[in-house]
Amino acid sequence: MMIQGKGNIVRYEQIDESAAGQRIDNYFLRIAKGVPKSHIYRILRDGEVRVNGQRVSQTYRLCVGDEVRIPPLRLARSFMALPSFVGAPLPVVFEDEFFMVLNKPAGNAVHGGSGISSGVIEQLRAQRPELRMLELVHRLDRETSGLLIVAKKRSALTALQDMMRKGSVEKRYFTIVAGQWPNPLQHVHAPLLKYLTESGERRVRVSEAGKPAYSVIRLLKRWQRFSMLEVELKTGRTHQIRVHLSHLGFPLVGDDKYGNFLLNRMLANDGLRRMFLHAAKLAFIHPIKGGEMMFELPLPAELESFVGRLDRWDAGR
Repeated sequence: MMIQGKGNIVRYEQIDESAAGQRIDNYFLRIAKGVPKSHIYRILRDGEVRVNGQRVSQTYRLCVGDEVRIPPLRLARSFMALPSFVGAPLPVVFEDEFFMVLNKPAGNAVHGGSGISSGVIEQLRAQRPELRMLELVHRLDRETSGLLIVAKKRSALTALQDMMRKGSVEKRYFTIVAGQWPNPLQHVHAPLLKYLTESGERRVRVSEAGKPAYSVIRLLKRWQRFSMLEVELKTGRTHQIRVHLSHLGFPLVGDDKYGNFLLNRMLANDGLRRMFLHAAKLAFIHPIKGGEMMFELPLPAELESFVGRLDRWDAGR
């Protein structure tokens, strides 16, 4: 399908399994990157978009075999001026016809927005134009490294997201916090509430008015001033690990939102210039084929190096 910045070319697209079940407004938002949302909703309201020759509402869910009329789409000027975003190839841990698992580098947002023109998903779509569908199954914070699932089929996306909601996907993270964590195993139930700061930044805090959030924390190693933990997420709330641990008095090292900012500056001078949070393990049943899937990633070099420095600091005391 071609998206035209000029001219009066109309295209017709036949819906296959990759888009079946998706709302038509979300379908257009996905295929028409750079087209203003207001324009997409206007052509839907005005009936310029037709499915099987009929007008449909923006909430219509596409079916296999539907023929969608795609009118000329107007690209935003700022988007037309941007170069194509490709970047270095993203490391793929696993891939089949239904989904792939990436090793997301720290510092890469998973999607564009909030001043970020392109994220991992936009980069992946640019690198793999032959794939008709690529959608994030879940998200990782920008400074978090590690395992990230991207769906290649609509059936896999809906199944995996349903498994996430039901807690059927095991997700474990490695982190280092300031302080000596006291317990070998601790279950944390603390509801989380999203809010905006006075400057308009998104934040999360523990609040009885928030949504239920459940983390299982295991002590892996302890130094004189720091502790390494494995955190298993039973729910997937925004900033859950960071807020739970900060609320308990053990901020993640390098965390620029909820951390110890003076300590972060000291550690940055010593070489740790990112948050120590790594999505290390994923385990789930294949959503289409069945069978157990398990993925593990070691710490990236910069985090492994920090662990080595902690060992040397304690050995030298």
